Amino acid sequence: MNGLIGKKIGMTSIFSEDGRNTACTIIEALPNKVVQVKNDDSDGYNSIQLGYGEAKEKNVTKPMKGHFAKAGVAPVKTLVEFRDSDLAKALGDDVTVTDVFEEGDIVSAIGTTKGKGFQGVVKRHNFKGVGDATHGQHNRQRAPGAIGAGSWPARVFKGMKMAGRDGGNRVKMRNLTVLKVLADKNVILVSGAVPGAKGSIVIIEK
Repeated sequence: MNGLIGKKIGMTSIFSEDGRNTACTIIEALPNKVVQVKNDDSDGYNSIQLGYGEAKEKNVTKPMKGHFAKAGVAPVKTLVEFRDSDLAKALGDDVTVTDVFEEGDIVSAIGTTKGKGFQGVVKRHNFKGVGDATHGQHNRQRAPGAIGAGSWPARVFKGMKMAGRDGGNRVKMRNLTVLKVLADKNVILVSGAVPGAKGSIVIIEK
């Protein structure tokens, strides 16, 4: 098995054996349900589909109800497929943190960043602004400046860094270390920051 679905609880810090204080993210990974198992013979590749979180019956479509019934599990909110999984699990089985992770494992965290709404170029693209307020720049410190080339090509190039909606992107943070695995609480502590707000869904994979 090479991954789990979890929920970001927040951040904390722990002390290592040599006395170093390391910032880490708390991820609650309650037992994931095995909803589907794929193999080379029937599907052309090996994978396990895991489900996380409870979903209300009224919010589940008829095709998905049949999908869950075939696996013998209650409807779940989030489904994620993990390719090339080597974990021997059957439909309806639970996958816990200790089945997948050990302390010291190097993992990646996938999540959706916080949405920040419509933002200017200073916050969205790290522009420095005009800066000097003495030469007639009394209210233009955070302006983007010129955006066009001139009479040719007489247009703005696609992809120009300008103001717009920021955040809300799917981001993958690589090379994070599993600092602790708390099996009794279904929690893992991962070094550094993980994308997303508190309570958001996070995918942790090796």
